[in-house]
Amino acid sequence: MSSRPEASTRPHDEKLQKILKTAAKIFAEKGFHKTSVRDISRATRMSLAGLYYYFSTKEELLYLIQERCFVTLLQRWDQVAAEADVRARIRVFAENHLSFFLHNMHEMKVMAHEDESLTGEFNDKILVLKRRYVKVIMDLIGELRERENGKGIDLRVATFSLFGMMNWIYTWYQPKRDVPLRQLTEQMLRIYFFGVLQGGMIEAPWFASSVTVAGKGAFSLWENHAREQGVRGKES
Repeated sequence: MSSRPEASTRPHDEKLQKILKTAAKIFAEKGFHKTSVRDISRATRMSLAGLYYYFSTKEELLYLIQERCFVTLLQRWDQVAAEADVRARIRVFAENHLSFFLHNMHEMKVMAHEDESLTGEFNDKILVLKRRYVKVIMDLIGELRERENGKGIDLRVATFSLFGMMNWIYTWYQPKRDVPLRQLTEQMLRIYFFGVLQGGMIEAPWFASSVTVAGKGAFSLWENHAREQGVRGKES
């Protein structure tokens, strides 16, 4: 396996992007444990030897998918977290989270269903990224709790209740039938902060998004990284 690319270059390899995207789709459809590397070989039309050039085990492949999801979410948060009001920053976080996963439904399903499939070092590394990501919203909710004197609210419960609303949209959300992303984000936050009965009556400026919702290309996990690497290569 010594001929495999180093970790610093693998995420930007075009063939690896194809492998990860295809593997995420198959994992989402069949489940990680029921998927074989031969399934991925057939879907990508690559030989087993060709696949193992990019990863050592199927578990490493799952790790790379999850790593790319968390890294992309964190990078996008750093780019969009400019609002001064804490409520508006919570809205931006939810908007970013929902936008990303609505455009990467297979990856979202893999993240939800295969949360405990990683072991050892792979699991440890993902936990670091996951805790970093969760801390972002937990700190925001904590800041709001302090400002609004909500000390009776448990931060852990409040944080994972919000994730619970957002992380299962792949099981029911249908773009052609349900409300658009912006309305989806707003209604979820109305229910989260004010409940079903009062949420629809509340008017607050921080509900309104100040940015145009990006198209699918802006949220692509794999193609964008391949293009970015190509640009870097030309510049160097």
